[in-house]
Amino acid sequence: MSTQAPRRPGELAFAVLMLVFSLWLFWEATRISGFSGLSTPGIFPMLASGLMVVSALAILRKAAGRRAADGGLRRFLAEVTPPRQVVMLALVGAYVAAMPWLGFLLSSGLFLFLAIQFLWRRNVMLTATIAAASLGAIYLLFRVIFQVVLPKGMLLPGLF
Repeated sequence: MSTQAPRRPGELAFAVLMLVFSLWLFWEATRISGFSGLSTPGIFPMLASGLMVVSALAILRKAAGRRAADGGLRRFLAEVTPPRQVVMLALVGAYVAAMPWLGFLLSSGLFLFLAIQFLWRRNVMLTATIAAASLGAIYLLFRVIFQVVLPKGMLLPGLF
């Protein structure tokens, strides 16, 4: 009887993606200065991405040597993409898409309100207060203190 745990759903695909990404990073690192010397600007990115390639190969080898877990796609969806994560990913996507149209303040305020309400599920007024206070603190810190220009939206350019 094997004491080795079965491979988790999606583990093999993730290991392959890590290897592909690491190889791409190594390729990009070699384009900085090539293999022309140990004191060139690209040596540290090459060493770091090379270590990533070696690590990804070790992880892939280990994952490929383990037996697949039972449950298939259903278990993968249950463990890797639970509904709560899918909703938050959709909220982040909508936030990014809304930023050019609504601007930083309005899209961030909506995102904070919806995310806090979805995750915390408390009184709507309390959620709105927390989102507004958080947005106020962000505005004060970045716009007033650090003087960062926050994006304005195309739909309501004069609003904020």
